[in-house]
This record gives sequence, structure tokens and C-alpha cells, in this order.
Amino acid sequence: MKRLTSFGGLVAVAALALSATGSPVVAQQQKFITIGTGGVTGVYYAVGGAICRLMNKDRAKTGLRCSVESTGGSVFNVNAIKSGEIDFGMTQSDVQYNAIKGLAQFKDKADGDLRAVYAVHPEPFTVLARKEANITKFEDFKGKRFNVGNPGSGTLASMEQLLAEMKWTKKDFSLAGELKADEQGPALCDNKIDGFYYGVGHPSAAIQDPTTSCGAKLVSLTGPAIDSLLQQFPYYSKATIPGGMYANNPNPTTTYGVLATLVTSSKQPDDVVYNLVKATFDNFDEFKKLHPAFANLDPKNMVKDGLSAPLHPGAVKYYKEKGWM
Repeated sequence: MKRLTSFGGLVAVAALALSATGSPVVAQQQKFITIGTGGVTGVYYAVGGAICRLMNKDRAKTGLRCSVESTGGSVFNVNAIKSGEIDFGMTQSDVQYNAIKGLAQFKDKADGDLRAVYAVHPEPFTVLARKEANITKFEDFKGKRFNVGNPGSGTLASMEQLLAEMKWTKKDFSLAGELKADEQGPALCDNKIDGFYYGVGHPSAAIQDPTTSCGAKLVSLTGPAIDSLLQQFPYYSKATIPGGMYANNPNPTTTYGVLATLVTSSKQPDDVVYNLVKATFDNFDEFKKLHPAFANLDPKNMVKDGLSAPLHPGAVKYYKEKGWM
């Protein structure tokens, strides 16, 4: 972000120099915004790319240039927005809830400046097992090599919550890996881990690759611990990954999950947020075609579901104009 800012400064200086000669000062009005996402094979990266693609179509008119940054994920993005490193970020609905309430990984550090923009796709927690590991239920991973998620990810935060509910710790695995999302599929097929847990929208390349390459198996997440989490926390809901969506997995997989959400800071100017929201929803048919996980999205649900932080005023302005609020 610092690099972008300094570049923006150079553009402004160049524009001032041009203005002295009587030339147009268009470049002076350029503003760079960055969206923090997740691993490059995850759906967060696809969301950021879709938003930037639609925003950049109108950059000559709005003066806004959008770029996507691959990051550590949900928790990293919330912290990076707070520190000013990025302007917008993708985060799981449970991480958004914890950030605004000052809970879990944000204990006693409630982020009063966090603002919701909209919700996107459902993210079922997805467990994948190496075919040869003979795993039929999550409890079978005890004593196995398991990837719990990389530091800074919403996946790791949710995994730790599930383990606590099960009265497990990471020590219950022979190896608790912290590989990034795009590293865990290859590690599974290379017999470096026996399974992994990942909050992701479907279909996902991160799941498709190992199911196709080495016959990896989806594992359902059910039982008393899951039932307890669903009862305790409003941001969780039951989810099903349809049978046949992935190679070698003909049966439906029962699990639970959260929603992917886009957030920003209260310090972000209203017109910037308004233009981002407008770019998304004025081109919504195109947006939905940019990834299969977006196919069933409904704008009226996107402006309310899974949002614990207050909506940013720039977003509210657009939603009121559309009659959605």
C-alpha cells in the first residue's frame, strides 16, 4: 500500500507539472484502492478480482483504480484495514462478528471503526482427506497429520473454535500444519498431510485439484460439537456440498459454515464505498458470471445476511436508492 501511495504522489506531482503547461490534470484525481483477499486459488481472490474488474471499467469517470492483493485471509484483512495497509478486505462473517464485539482473536480489541459493505457467497467448512488415510469422520483424524489453516486466516480461527468445542487441542494431531490455502492440496496429494480443514465457497479450485489429482475424499462435519456451535453462534448455519460437484465424491457432504463478507473502515470516504457498491450491483449479471460460487447470489440478502458491523454510509446510500433498505 505504501508503494501505491508513493506512486499516487508521483502521479500527483506529474499532474501539477503538466498543469503548469496548461495540459489536463486528469491524473491528479486518480485514487488507488486495494482489496485484501486470501490465497490465489480461493474464492476471496476471485471476489476481489471481480470487484476490481467492474470498478476499473469506470475508472476514467470515477478516478478510482482498484487492485487486488493476495493476503493471509480474514483476520489479517481486518487488522490490515485497521492499520491502513488496505482499503477493503474479505472476511468470514464469524471473524467480522468477533472483531466488532472484541471476542476470540480480537479479545479486548473491539474494532469500532469496522464497517460492513455487503455479504457474498456461503463458505461451508470443508474437510478433505487423503484417499489412503481411510477417514470416514472428523474424529478419525486424531493422531494424523492435519492442516488447521495458516496464521491470520478465518479458517484457523474457526478450526480452533471447533477443537475447543470438541475438547481437543492441536496436540491431538501428530502434525498440526499451518500451510496456506493454495499449498494444502498439493501437500495432501504428496502424502505430506492426511487432511485439511478450509472455509471456502464452492466450487473451488483448492478442492477440485486434489479430488481430481489424487482422489481426495470430502468428510462430513456433524455431531454434538457442531450442534453446540450452531446453537451458540448466530453467524453459523448448516450447509451441504452437493454430491458430484467434485470428482470421486458422488454423495452430498453435510457440514456447517459462514458467509464471506466485504468490509472496510468508517474512515473510508463515502463516495469510494458508494462507487464500489455501484460497480458491483449496476453490473450484477456480469458479476455473477465471474465465478460459479456467485451464481445464486441475491442482492437483497447480500445487504443484510452475516453482517455484524454497521453498514458503511456509502453503501447505505446506494441500497436506499435501490429500495433495498
